[in-house]
Amino acid sequence: MSWIKEGELSLWERFCANIIKAGPMPKHIAFIMDGNRRYAKKCQVERQEGHSQGFNKLAETLRWCLNLGILEVTVYAFSIENFKRSKSEVDGLMDLARQKFSRLMEEKCFLNVCFAYTSRHEISNAVREMAWGVEQGLLDPSDISESLLDKCLYTNRSPHPDILIRTSGEVRLSDFLLWQTSHSCLVFQPVLWPEYTFWNLFEAILQFQMNHSVLQ
Repeated sequence: MSWIKEGELSLWERFCANIIKAGPMPKHIAFIMDGNRRYAKKCQVERQEGHSQGFNKLAETLRWCLNLGILEVTVYAFSIENFKRSKSEVDGLMDLARQKFSRLMEEKCFLNVCFAYTSRHEISNAVREMAWGVEQGLLDPSDISESLLDKCLYTNRSPHPDILIRTSGEVRLSDFLLWQTSHSCLVFQPVLWPEYTFWNLFEAILQFQMNHSVLQ
């Protein structure tokens, strides 16, 4: 069975989706899926269960995106900084990610998973690549540009996100896609990630549409 939950939107969701699709729609959305641990604490369950519910919510969110015609999604699954957490939590997250993401080959969407990632590390790596190119005589110093740096990033095959959504009420980017989101619509929502709903996504797209003219 597909990891992305099968099923259509409800009648009311479908009605509202058709209305919003009449306006400019994002082609690519990035998510900082924050709040799994707070959700576990709130529900008085193990942290691992909170992370598991978070992965299940990702599957549901991908289905909503497919129904809305959004075919590319990028998620911040694991920061390099997260390795500072307890060994048991890190090992549990790794096992869970291996189990869930191994099923993605069956899916119809394009999901970019940022794992063991920070934007500073990505940009530093891109700068080193360009410096190496100059050292080797493959590039002239005058070739160095924003456009070239963009091509050296891990995300060079994808368009920049139209929307970046962070859940849990935190208002910061946590070193995620700092270069790529310079012209994105940033949406910070108070809901914990495992409790994310279609209507939260709907609200984020509405914000994008209301700000579309200034984002161009």
